[in-house]
Amino acid sequence: MLGVCVYYPLKLEGNFMNKSELIDSIADKSGLNKTQAGDALNAVMESVGEALEAGDSISLVGFGTFSVKDRKARTGRNPKTGEELSIPASKVPSFKAGKNLKERLN
Repeated sequence: MLGVCVYYPLKLEGNFMNKSELIDSIADKSGLNKTQAGDALNAVMESVGEALEAGDSISLVGFGTFSVKDRKARTGRNPKTGEELSIPASKVPSFKAGKNLKERLN
């Protein structure tokens, strides 16, 4: 008998802020116009990406730390066929929230 795999979309609770809403918020809080706020956000994202690509970590005291972690090679399974497959080692971005950020949430 064949198993049936049904996909149920992940339902997350709460509100979500997309990039343009974040830019609007930055503009409101900083006094920059939306174009400048967008350019600033893009520069931050580019700088974080370049630092992580170089193997560096970024620590923003009170907010958190961005870093790169090594994920070991492992054996996975194809959900459609059940066949085992090898998943190679990789590097993944990581974020650890800082104390002040954690306290704001609780």
